[in-house]
Amino acid sequence: MAVFLRQSYQTTQKSAVTRASKHEPVINRSFKDFAGHYGCVINPTRVYAPQDKALVENAVHLTYQRIYYPLREITFFSIEDLNREIRRLLTEYNKLLFKRKEASRLELFQTIERGYLKPLPSEQYEIKDYRRAKVQKMGYVYFSPDKSYYSVPYRYIGKQTQIHYTQKHIEVYYNHQRIAIHQRNHSTGSYNTNSDHLSSTHQSYLGWNPDYFKDKAAAHGEHVVDCVEHILTSVDYPEIGYKRVIGLLQLHKAYGSGRLNRACKMALNAGIPSYNRIKNILKNNMDKTSIFYDESDSAQSHIPLHHNIRGASSYS
Repeated sequence: MAVFLRQSYQTTQKSAVTRASKHEPVINRSFKDFAGHYGCVINPTRVYAPQDKALVENAVHLTYQRIYYPLREITFFSIEDLNREIRRLLTEYNKLLFKRKEASRLELFQTIERGYLKPLPSEQYEIKDYRRAKVQKMGYVYFSPDKSYYSVPYRYIGKQTQIHYTQKHIEVYYNHQRIAIHQRNHSTGSYNTNSDHLSSTHQSYLGWNPDYFKDKAAAHGEHVVDCVEHILTSVDYPEIGYKRVIGLLQLHKAYGSGRLNRACKMALNAGIPSYNRIKNILKNNMDKTSIFYDESDSAQSHIPLHHNIRGASSYS
């Protein structure tokens, strides 16, 4: 099936022909995908040459003459009534015999054209849009309309890709070859992962979630767990806080679990349980100074308790 288009150099909306040319016009990508989905061929006519699609222009003229004109003075009170009358006139119009042929449009369709028809695709066409994205080091492309991430095979890390997307699907192409397809997730900031795309190094990332990091923190003390929970709940999306939590838990390698737990307690008491603050407490040995914390019940402060005294931890 061929679709004939009229080109124009003075078009304001390039809905069909993106760039007009006598010899090599450029078709709008979305319209080209639409034609490919339904098995059509787009063949733009020449500029200022209406005779290239005379049959189409004449069909429009005859439709006005045989259908629109008889309806011009009739008043309809519902769309159903209007469509019913249009359908009746169209049926009569298709049964009229051609002047130079002993056949009607309906007979020509049944005897010649019907045999060339193909069944419609099983799925209805969805309008596509496009974005370019570079595959990040973690093996995901960033999809800007939803501010979310979709995985691709790890061997394409660092490559420039083309994203084709609809309301339901996300497709990622590299050198005109589709390398990934996902169901579209409209949730802002989501990570959408196909485990087959990840390398063996990245497979462990699939188990990352807030409970996973809380379990890791439990080995170092209850205050570390509280800090991890605070960090993960203070960010817009848990994934953003994962790196901060990893950095926090790795501090035990240099300072030990006991000091890390005491530093987290100090940070919680001061209301500043962040990675950088806890790191500074350990780096400056502030957790070792008895004035900042009371390690046992036997270590009593010489300063009496009073509601006007905030304590030294408020100035750390």
